[in-house]
Amino acid sequence: MERRLEQTILELLERRAPTATICPSDAARAVYEGDDDGWRALMEPARRAARRLVEAGEVQITQSGRPVEPDAARGPIRIRRARHP
Repeated sequence: MERRLEQTILELLERRAPTATICPSDAARAVYEGDDDGWRALMEPARRAARRLVEAGEVQITQSGRPVEPDAARGPIRIRRARHP
């Protein structure tokens, strides 16, 4: 499931502007196959998927518009494509 979340995060970002961000809930909702609030159970797996993508250099986790270290993030986060020089 978490590999699917990683792929979904990358696909969602690909469909948006280069500087756009998504919420982990966007990926959780996209992967969840029900029509109730069951996607909420995928929030922590989506956050873990985002952290792995940070380690791979694919994305950044942001808070208040600024990149943060994944382990330092507390509360709501956003995910955006990594900015390569």
